[in-house]
Amino acid sequence: MPRFKLTIEYAGTRYSGWQIQKNAKTVQGEIDRAVRTVTSRQDFELYGSGRTDAGVHALAQVAHLDVATSLPPQTLIERLNGELPADINILGAEVVPHRFHARHDAVARRYLYQIARRRTAFAKAFVWWVKDPIAVNRMREAAGAFVGFRDFDAFSESDAHHEAERSTRVRVDRLDIEEAGDLVLVGIEGSHFLWKMVRRMVGVLVEIGRVKLEPEAAARLMNGPSDAPARLTAPASGLFLERVYYEHDTRNATTKPATALQRF
Repeated sequence: MPRFKLTIEYAGTRYSGWQIQKNAKTVQGEIDRAVRTVTSRQDFELYGSGRTDAGVHALAQVAHLDVATSLPPQTLIERLNGELPADINILGAEVVPHRFHARHDAVARRYLYQIARRRTAFAKAFVWWVKDPIAVNRMREAAGAFVGFRDFDAFSESDAHHEAERSTRVRVDRLDIEEAGDLVLVGIEGSHFLWKMVRRMVGVLVEIGRVKLEPEAAARLMNGPSDAPARLTAPASGLFLERVYYEHDTRNATTKPATALQRF
């Protein structure tokens, strides 16, 4: 039985996240259904690099698929895509050794968050429109508080479905804030991310950019209990899982938009 490494893009708007759930439409559930149809197999394993939440998108989610099939990778991609809805697309498939594990072998993840400075008719599902002016320099000043190996307990939320027993200490390697047209982009790269952690970090940074909090508030909120990060959680619509890194992958990503928003 071969093991395939799948690279997948999806718009998460219509889905209750990646993970299969009872009585809910999920990305993994749609791919699971497509695999059953294409291979006529019921006994296979589909395992993602990590969960994405309801409404969150992916530019390059990674999963491994163990399924008994004689289909070569390119044919498998074409047939799976023929069964999948238009908002889920298999970008690549390659046969990998059975010791490869999509989640356990990942050494880092990169997320992109898109903030719109104007109302948009076309990109609403992929941005967070912030009506107030945003001072990007203030956001950059605050961002350093999140970089390093730190305890993000104040920026996460416990839930049995999101492995609450895991440590809340996370290594954040990079946090970049860039401007592209009418978008403010937040690129965050680190070892892994806790449930709602990225959206709460972005929410606090935006509040600082809106001059509702001082830049030093980011460090202060990291060091003590507060309901502010939860209260300021950014919406799922602007968040993308951009990249999953494995050993020997090059990590020199630039922060660029997933959906362009021109300035007029």
